[in-house]
Amino acid sequence: MPLSVVIADDSLLARKVMTKALPQDWDVDITYATNGREALQAYRAGKASVMFLDLTMPDMTGFQVLEAMQHEDLNSFVIVVSADVQPIARERVRSLGAMAFIAKPVTPEALLPVLKEHGLYV
Repeated sequence: MPLSVVIADDSLLARKVMTKALPQDWDVDITYATNGREALQAYRAGKASVMFLDLTMPDMTGFQVLEAMQHEDLNSFVIVVSADVQPIARERVRSLGAMAFIAKPVTPEALLPVLKEHGLYV
C-alpha cells in the first residue's frame, strides 16, 4: 500500500523539483498543495502520512500550517523544504513539530538520509 505524501509549495517548479528528488522506487501516492490551506485540508483528509512543506506560501504559511497541526494534535512526518535557512526559522519549525529541515533546492542526496533516518525509506 502506497504511503500518502503531500508536497506543499506555491511554486510549480519547486513541486516538480521536490517530486524528482523522491526515491524512484518509493511507493507513494502524492497529493499537491499550492498553499498552506490546501496542505492542511489534504492532511485532514488523510492524505499526508508525510508532508513536504514550504514556509513561504500565500493564504497560509508553512509556519501557520505547523501551528494548526500542533493545535489540533495532528500527527504527520513534516519535512520543511525552504529557502529560508536562517537558524531562527529552523528552530521555530522544530519547535512546531517538523522532523527535519531541508534547504531548497532539494536534491536526492539531501533528502535520502532524512528519509532513512526517520524510517520512511529503507
